[in-house]
Amino acid sequence: MTELFNFNNELSGQIALVTGGTKGTGKAIAERLLAAGATVIVTARNQPEELNNQLHFIAGDLSRIKETEKLVDEVLSTFGRLDILINTLGGSDTPGGGFAVLSDEDWESTIQTNLLVPVRLDRGFLPQMLERKAGVIIHIASIQGRLPLFDSTLPYAAAKAGLINYSKGLSKEVSPKGVRVLTVSPGWIMTSSATRMMERIAESSKTSVEEATQSVMDALGGIPIGKPAQPEDIAEFVGFLVSPRAQYLTGTEYIIDGGTIPTI
Repeated sequence: MTELFNFNNELSGQIALVTGGTKGTGKAIAERLLAAGATVIVTARNQPEELNNQLHFIAGDLSRIKETEKLVDEVLSTFGRLDILINTLGGSDTPGGGFAVLSDEDWESTIQTNLLVPVRLDRGFLPQMLERKAGVIIHIASIQGRLPLFDSTLPYAAAKAGLINYSKGLSKEVSPKGVRVLTVSPGWIMTSSATRMMERIAESSKTSVEEATQSVMDALGGIPIGKPAQPEDIAEFVGFLVSPRAQYLTGTEYIIDGGTIPTI
């Protein structure tokens, strides 16, 4: 008789930090780890009005070096260690129009958020992981690291490509010392902000939300599975990657895009 694996409390006793963990994909990941029994810390610039009271919130603008250092110190002094680090924080607010409209500030701020913040957090938390010869680091990248959208998010795509490469290099260094490092590269995720964007597109083009969503999928070259991901789709996979069930996995990039990328 096949014995079913019990996923309940498989992360019991583990301490996890999810950056950008108060909304969207980060929030879904934080709640997935919490449901598996972990003690979960989330961070963002400001605490939202609605936040699961079982999550431990620490405010911080991680684009600032001093605030990143403060976060590391507060986590380690309060909880004693960190077992799981999920680098979810990221995004792009650069203007559309191609490379010519992008300033140095656009490039620098985007690279700061999407590449240097994870690097600094890894540097802050890795020493105690290496000392204990245990820990998992997940970098949330994007398929734009392989499939850049030049018109609007080129700095973001370049930063995520750098994050993917950095993550692979880091895994080669620290995996022999007991710390697993993995990358998850989602495609389009239908977060609440993406939903609001579809509503705005539908209103301005006088179409339905479904038609607006299809137009974006067409712009991406199509999503063979026929729909964007939900934040919970990403969270479920991350929950597996940080669990004991994935103990042999390290150094790999996992693409979750519904088949969007058209190459192997």
